[in-house]
Amino acid sequence: MTNSIREIRDADCIFITGSNTAESHPVISYEVIRAAKRGANVIILDPRRVPLVDHATLFLQAKPGSDIYVFLAMMHVMLREEWYDETFVAERTEGFDEFHAVVEEYTPQHAALMSGVPAEQIELAARLYALGERFSGESIYDEERGHSSILYAMGITQRSNGTDMVMTLANMAMLNGHIGKPSTGVNPLRGQSNVQGACDMGCLVNVLPGYQRVTDGEKRHLLATAWGMDDLPGEVGLTIVEAMHAASEGKVKAVYVMGENPMMSDPNTTHVEQALRGLDLLIVQDIFMSETAMLAHVVLPAASFMEKDGTFTNTERRVQLINPVIPAPGIVWPDWQITGELAARFDAQMGIERKVEQWRYPDAAAVMDEIAATTAIYRGITSNRLGRGGLQWPCPDTEHPGTPYLHVGSFARGLGKLNAISAKDPAEEANEEYPFILTTGRVLYHYHTGTMTRRSEPLSWVEPSSFVEVNVQDAEALDLADDTTVLISSRRGSVRTRVRHSESVAPGTVFLAFHWREASANMLTQDHTLDPVAKIPEYKVTAVKVEKS
Repeated sequence: MTNSIREIRDADCIFITGSNTAESHPVISYEVIRAAKRGANVIILDPRRVPLVDHATLFLQAKPGSDIYVFLAMMHVMLREEWYDETFVAERTEGFDEFHAVVEEYTPQHAALMSGVPAEQIELAARLYALGERFSGESIYDEERGHSSILYAMGITQRSNGTDMVMTLANMAMLNGHIGKPSTGVNPLRGQSNVQGACDMGCLVNVLPGYQRVTDGEKRHLLATAWGMDDLPGEVGLTIVEAMHAASEGKVKAVYVMGENPMMSDPNTTHVEQALRGLDLLIVQDIFMSETAMLAHVVLPAASFMEKDGTFTNTERRVQLINPVIPAPGIVWPDWQITGELAARFDAQMGIERKVEQWRYPDAAAVMDEIAATTAIYRGITSNRLGRGGLQWPCPDTEHPGTPYLHVGSFARGLGKLNAISAKDPAEEANEEYPFILTTGRVLYHYHTGTMTRRSEPLSWVEPSSFVEVNVQDAEALDLADDTTVLISSRRGSVRTRVRHSESVAPGTVFLAFHWREASANMLTQDHTLDPVAKIPEYKVTAVKVEKS
C-alpha cells in the first residue's frame, strides 16, 4: 500500500475494485464504512454484488474480465472533461502523449458494450474519483480537489493481464494527482498475513531483500559480502506455476513448501498433484497436515503465530512484533529456527564450517538485526523499537518514525511513468459448451485454503460445506432448486457441490469459494495462460458448464 489503513476513513472518495473487502479484509472494510458515514463517496467495481455495496454510492457490476475497459473509459472521461490534475501530470509524470493516444480510443459507450456497465455510471465514477467529491461537495482537506483512494485485491491481480490492471490503476492515480498525499494512493490489500513481509525479504523470484534485483551485479555483490559469500545466483527463478510445470517435466526434483497449500491454492489441481507426486523429494513445513503435507516425504512441524516471537509486515508496510501467547507443543520449532538449522547442517555437510554458527541465531531479534543490516527500507527497524504499534517502512535509520504514505514530492524512479496500456480480454470466454463464467474468491467464515478455519467448530457450524452461487434466472432456466447438487465442469476437471440461489452474481456468472477441499475451485481453473510479467494464472475467469448431478 502506498498509504495507511487509518487514512481510509478520511478519504473523500474510495474506489474499490477486485476486492470483497468486507469478507476478505473485514477490519479494513470498517474504515471504508467510517469514511462513507462521514460523507465519502464509495465506488465499487466488481462482477459480484459484494456486501460492502450496501455502503456504496455507486456499484459498477462488470462482466468478469471486462473491468479494464471501465478503467480506461473512466480516464477517457477525465481527459475529455479536463478533470485531471494538469499540474501534477506536467511536473511529476512522463509518457502522457502516448498514454493519452491509447485512452482516447476507449469511450464510455465502448466500455459499456464490453463490460455491461452503463456509460452514465462510468462517467459519474470518473467525476467522483477525479475530483475527490464528497456528498457535501467539500473536501475535509483544505484543498479544491478532494483526496481519492484506490483499494484493490486479487480480483484484478490473479488474471492473465494482472500487471496491466495494476499499472492502469497507477495511471489513474497519477493522472489525478491522487498519490503522495494522505488518504490517496494505490493500495493493494494483501491476501495473507505477512505476504508483504515475505516479498520484502526477497521471496519473489526476481529480487533480493529490499527489492534489489538479482540481475544487478553490484547489489548482489554487496549482499553476498554482508553474508560472507563470494557471490549470489544472478538468474531469475521460477514462479510457483512455472515450477509446477517444470516439476511435471522432470526439471525440478525437489520442492520445499512453507505455510502454503498448493494442492488447494494453485490452478489446475490435477496437474499440481501430478507434479508433486513425481518429485524425488517434497518437504512441507506447516502447523497442520494440509492436503499438500499428505503428499510429502518429510513434514516439519512449525509453530503457529501464537506460539512464537518475531515480526509480521502487514499490508500497509507496518512491521509488527509478535510474542508467544501459549507454549509450542512437542518438538515444534519456529520457522526461522527450522530453516536456520537446516542451512547449518547443509553447510556442515559441505565442509563450510565458517557458516554453520552464522545460521544458528540466538533469537528472533537477531534475525531482525540482520534484516536491518542488509535491507535499506528496514535499516532503522529493530525489535526493541516496535513496541505495540510497529513501524512502517521505509525507515532508514533508528531515529526515523516510519513512513505513513509514499511518493511525497517525487517517485523512486524520478518521474512517474504513465504507461500506454490497451485492454486485453480473458484467456477463456463463455461458449456453447461452457456457457457460464466461474469466478472464485472467499467467504467470511473461512480463510484461504481452510487449513485452519475448517478445523474450527464454530466457523464450520456457520458455513460447514461448499456451495456455488447461481443467479436465480439461471437456476430457473436449468431447473435447479436451492440446495440441488450440481456438477461444475471446465476444460480441466469437474467438482460436485450444492446450488445457492443468489442475486449477488449476474446471469451467466457463477461463484465458488476456493476454501472447499470437497469441491476444490482450482480443479477447474487454468494454468496455461499466465500474466507475461508476474506469471500469475487466471484464477478469476474460467469458462464452465453447470449440470444437475
